[in-house]
Amino acid sequence: MSAPYIIDAWMQHPSKRFLTNEIFESLHRWSGVPLELLEDENFPQYNPAQTVAAMDAASVKMGIICAWTGSNGDCLISNDEVLAVVSKYPTRFRGLACADIRNPVAAVKEIRKYVLNHGFVGVRFLPWLWEKHASHAQFYPIYAECVQLDVPFCLQVGQTGPLRGSEFGEPIPYLERVLLDFPKLKVVAGHIGSPWVDEILFLCRKFPNLYIDTSAYTPERFPPALVEFMRSKSGRKRVMYGSNYPMIQPQQITGQLGKLGLDEEALHLYLYGNAERVFKLGPEKAKL
Repeated sequence: MSAPYIIDAWMQHPSKRFLTNEIFESLHRWSGVPLELLEDENFPQYNPAQTVAAMDAASVKMGIICAWTGSNGDCLISNDEVLAVVSKYPTRFRGLACADIRNPVAAVKEIRKYVLNHGFVGVRFLPWLWEKHASHAQFYPIYAECVQLDVPFCLQVGQTGPLRGSEFGEPIPYLERVLLDFPKLKVVAGHIGSPWVDEILFLCRKFPNLYIDTSAYTPERFPPALVEFMRSKSGRKRVMYGSNYPMIQPQQITGQLGKLGLDEEALHLYLYGNAERVFKLGPEKAKL
């Protein structure tokens, strides 16, 4: 099944610093990419043109790429690196900011700068990278700022492929507590939530501002309960396409879309409509 327009809700344009970090050793074992290739400064995936080419091969017209900041201030992809790619390809990318939660005043200032001054469309934090649950107090100033800026907070839910603990991706009670405390916060939960799929679907039914992106999974691996939710009248408005590029090539996903059995409306909402609405990308579509 071909698609004329796709927004990828979870991508990274990788840096060498990102791909060679020890936490990704497990992913490289699965993919079979030799580490010596990643150590080469000229490795093709470090060139943003390669990221655009991967998108073109899968009919992805816009990618939402994110910065990565973790515990001890580790900056695997900086906000400025994201901005550089967005600035080079302004019709193809939008950015998600990140910051060091250990200094909440500076973190809020950093997020505000990139959203208001540079057009970033939200933030993304990975609780497992900080080894803190989503309900940890250090995240709360970020949630409050996202509400003030009216941008989504994006995070990972479910098990982790990288070499960090999966318990920080459990939705109940941690993400549930956040949604109770910030009823106006828009949350995009990436990576489906496995093995807690029933929990994340329950929370989607309970909270109107919670969304799922299917990054890190190809359609043939989507749990049946998720596919049924995507086909339903309400669920079709809550799930977004995501790849987790470069970990998964978008072309792998688009080649399997027919396996989902979605009707035309559900398919279009999944591929672009929901992301367009939640990240407020509508006016940009006409420029593509």
